Amino acid sequence: MNTTTIPRQRIRVEINGTPTTREVEPRRHLVDFLREDCGLKGSHLGCEHGVCGACTVRLDGEIVRGCLVLAVQADGGRVETVETPEPSPRLRALQDAFIARNALQCGYCTPGMLMAALDLVERAPEADREAVREWMSGNYCRCTGYHAIVDAVCDVLEVQRRGGFAAVSTPMPREVA
Repeated sequence: MNTTTIPRQRIRVEINGTPTTREVEPRRHLVDFLREDCGLKGSHLGCEHGVCGACTVRLDGEIVRGCLVLAVQADGGRVETVETPEPSPRLRALQDAFIARNALQCGYCTPGMLMAALDLVERAPEADREAVREWMSGNYCRCTGYHAIVDAVCDVLEVQRRGGFAAVSTPMPREVA
């Protein structure tokens, strides 16, 4: 039996605005670090190959797949997750639009979807429906069929184009008896 202890490395990272220092194994993935070491359970592990997008977070302003990035690679960096205690107006608008459009069902993909959508809203404010579909295609959802997700993102883009981020005024879907 191998009893060798894996050396740990001290990292310092700002997570959702909070400076954090932890010791981690060099092989620990960022999403595992966030979930297990920091208690931030929003980002999920899906495929563990960077394909599904459930683990999408932002590292130094760029979206990354948390299952492909090692925690030690975030040392000295800034990580943003959907659990930020003070969401930006754009993230808040996206969260509201996802609720209003019923763009989530089981919720497993939602944190990654929101982070990808936030990146889109910030980087491609003139995106049309087709561009939204293309941008979001890197995040898988087994429940919604994507139409409601695309609708929600398009709602926020429209609010942004009109110059504001007040609550997205999309009517709630009617209940079916």
